[in-house]
Amino acid sequence: MYLKHLNIINYKNIAEADIELSPGINCFIGNNGEGKTNLLDAVYFLSFCKSHTNSVDSQCIRHGAEFELVTGQYMNGDLPTEIYIGLKNKGRKVVKRNKKEYEKQADHIGQIPLVLVSPQDQQLIIGGSDERRKFIDGVISQYDRPYLNHLLAYNRALKQRNTLLKQESTDEALYDALELQMSLSADYIYTRRCDFVEKFTPIFQQFHTYISEAKERVSFGYSSHLQGQAELATLLKSHRLTDRLIGYTTKGIHRDDLAMLLGNEAMKGFGSQGQAKTYLIALKLAQFDFLSHLNGTMPILLLDDIFDKLDAGRVEQIVRLMKEDNRFGQIFISDTDREHISRILEKTGGDYKIYNVEGGDCHLLAEGGNSTSNNN
Repeated sequence: MYLKHLNIINYKNIAEADIELSPGINCFIGNNGEGKTNLLDAVYFLSFCKSHTNSVDSQCIRHGAEFELVTGQYMNGDLPTEIYIGLKNKGRKVVKRNKKEYEKQADHIGQIPLVLVSPQDQQLIIGGSDERRKFIDGVISQYDRPYLNHLLAYNRALKQRNTLLKQESTDEALYDALELQMSLSADYIYTRRCDFVEKFTPIFQQFHTYISEAKERVSFGYSSHLQGQAELATLLKSHRLTDRLIGYTTKGIHRDDLAMLLGNEAMKGFGSQGQAKTYLIALKLAQFDFLSHLNGTMPILLLDDIFDKLDAGRVEQIVRLMKEDNRFGQIFISDTDREHISRILEKTGGDYKIYNVEGGDCHLLAEGGNSTSNNN
């Protein structure tokens, strides 16, 4: 599957863009702050119904505009699919697939698989545990629909329990009901997270070994309150008094974490900038490979300004990966350096388009290849 046509109106600093895309590599060149990342974010928006960089939907509407609209035409073989996402100021977001609105927007997640590698990924290393849980949840939700439903149910019950705790409620029956719901969903979520980490780790290590040329050893350390615990409901009940005094739920799968290790040390505060970036790129390329094999559909790959802080050897290894036949499908790359992109395209070959982005305007600079694709 690949994105053939992208239309944007009033998305962030992009007033209007109407872009025919290559099924191979699409490069967006321009200075920082001109809108390259916003274009990639619009592609991300079409897959996940939300921005990668803004948690509030209304903040994505261009300043002074009344609405935003992002549409994309995808091709899966000869079969076209149109995704429409529109939002008005103070209005609700509308998501449609082939002109039919989803009853639940969560049903769209996983329909257009996508992997983004961006500078914000550093939060996976330096940020709190919530950032790493989002990564795990984001991957699993793209291939396991019940997982997302359990996650939503767990978070609803958690929010209600926290409200009771803040109110210092002593309604034991209500606590029992909420904790049972949390426990049922937590069992499913915990099992799927453990399974993901077990299967994902060797794939990640293979990519990292290739990019770093086996110069470093990496791994994960997954931790959860459910490790060695019979069921969450029992744990929550035993901590009600403590939680009521504190005002929030201290135990549960919402506190899980994924330690990111370089050798035997935490990457945070230990690895160099280049090592951290290598770790993150390997992580995301492994995510791409993992989803490709599970879904049978090759995700779209977005590479947002990833080559900064990497030495020439590691850049060369990434380019070699991109060059491998049928390893990756459609790729979007943003960069400030036209010569840098030209060198990459020269080595990878195949179909490509290069766009210049300035002040939110996007113009085609160059293209090459035969404009054909074998993407699935």
